[in-house]
Amino acid sequence: MGISFLVSILITFLVIVLVLYLVNMLPIDGRAKQIVRIVVIIIGVLSLLKYLAVY
Repeated sequence: MGISFLVSILITFLVIVLVLYLVNMLPIDGRAKQIVRIVVIIIGVLSLLKYLAVY
């Protein structure tokens, strides 16, 4: 139970980092990039809170 919990949190964190990296590679202006980064971080934090059974 504990190992699968840690693996799922690690996978979620890695997906968040990968999406942030890909957003950084997009050819869009800085303001739009910042908005997309904030949205990805919020979704990632909510997903991590779901795994921690807070949300």
